[in-house]
Amino acid sequence: MVWVILVLTGLGAGMLGSLMGLGGGVIVVPALMIYGGMHPFFSDVTPQTAVGTSLLIMIFTGLSSTLAYMKQKTVDYKAGLIFFIGSGPGALFGVWLNKDLDVAPFLICFGLFMIMVSFILIIRNRLKPLPIKGKGIRRVYTMENGNEIEYGFTPVFAIVLSFIVGMFSGLFGIGGGSLMVPAMILMFGFPPHLAVATSMFMVLLSALISSVSHIALGNVEWLYALALIPGAWVGAKAGALINRKLNSTTLVMILRIFLIVIGIRLMWQGFTGL
Repeated sequence: MVWVILVLTGLGAGMLGSLMGLGGGVIVVPALMIYGGMHPFFSDVTPQTAVGTSLLIMIFTGLSSTLAYMKQKTVDYKAGLIFFIGSGPGALFGVWLNKDLDVAPFLICFGLFMIMVSFILIIRNRLKPLPIKGKGIRRVYTMENGNEIEYGFTPVFAIVLSFIVGMFSGLFGIGGGSLMVPAMILMFGFPPHLAVATSMFMVLLSALISSVSHIALGNVEWLYALALIPGAWVGAKAGALINRKLNSTTLVMILRIFLIVIGIRLMWQGFTGL
């Protein structure tokens, strides 16, 4: 039964992660922490192993969804590589911060973090992209209906921001997409579908760096990973397909509700131990 639960968890994580560019850690990490208090099979789960296992899974989620988005031609490789200049070192710093984190503070901080992201998504329509200063990067994306959307960013600011995103990735095992996708849409004017696809490319690169560090620290539960990976691979393919068909406003609404519910649940568990 626990294997079925893990496969379904991987499927859901891969699908939602690919759909919204989150990487899937927003499901895997809280799921493992919640399972740890419900079934003896998960009794050895700690914040460190939950994060380490999640980041390993995100390599496969990121690779599967990136391959799918490559076929759709929605990945901005140049932007993704520039963001990775900051997110790579940030992820390693986050891994270092994670090593001594206790369960209760971890759950409370993670819950607050998820609610904060949901709030950012709520006010996203009231915010305007930041002006591009100096020799900034300006790009034009042509939608399927022929409309052109201009977006861009200042590399130095983008690298600093992606360092912070990478730090959260290594600390919480979430892939960084839950911050990077809103940042790309809100601050840099990325079209939502392009932001999601580029985020998954960045998630793949960051997860490779972070997971190697967690493997070296012994923070990966390989039995869990063996069950989570197949579901995550299939789910990521499905998420990329659904992303192309659904309205982005509907997806953001579902994500906001999900983040708030899970965030409150994790904070409650952190405060009460239940």
